[in-house]
Amino acid sequence: MTTADFTATIFVDQTPKEAFNAINNVRGWWSEEIEGETDKLNEVFNYHFEDIHRCRIKVTEMVPDKKVVWHVLDNYFKPGIFDYPAHPVPSEDGFDKTDWINTKIEFEISKKDNKTQVRFTHLGLVPEYECFELCSNGWNYYVHESLAGLITTGKGQPNSTDHPMTTDEEKFHSAAGNE
Repeated sequence: MTTADFTATIFVDQTPKEAFNAINNVRGWWSEEIEGETDKLNEVFNYHFEDIHRCRIKVTEMVPDKKVVWHVLDNYFKPGIFDYPAHPVPSEDGFDKTDWINTKIEFEISKKDNKTQVRFTHLGLVPEYECFELCSNGWNYYVHESLAGLITTGKGQPNSTDHPMTTDEEKFHSAAGNE
């Protein structure tokens, strides 16, 4: 069965426990500017990158060394960052009520041929979303490069203010005059 949801898979030599611990160290691979707890069930944390993207995420499932699931509660993309002219206007609370809202981000960890497989799926991030291309590019980098690096070497490559990590983040950062 095929799905339009975004998926990325990595294989590492480390144990499922090491992969699980790295996934839950979100500041170590996605963003140094995460606010809140990321490694406890039912906790809510906030992600943001400058004034370009922010979201509020709840940890909804944790099965040690096997699975982590996040539910995206709110999301905001800076208007005008996409090539499409019809980007929705953010609501009064500043959150875009379309892209990412009520999507799930899932990490499944398993053993495959003496390797640990981490399968990342952003359920609901589909090609119909205007952010699909940019978000897919970002997730590819953060899963294949940064998370994989954190698992295998103990050092990821997360973003932070004035420190964009992907080509798209750099483009938006520079366009905002943050060079």
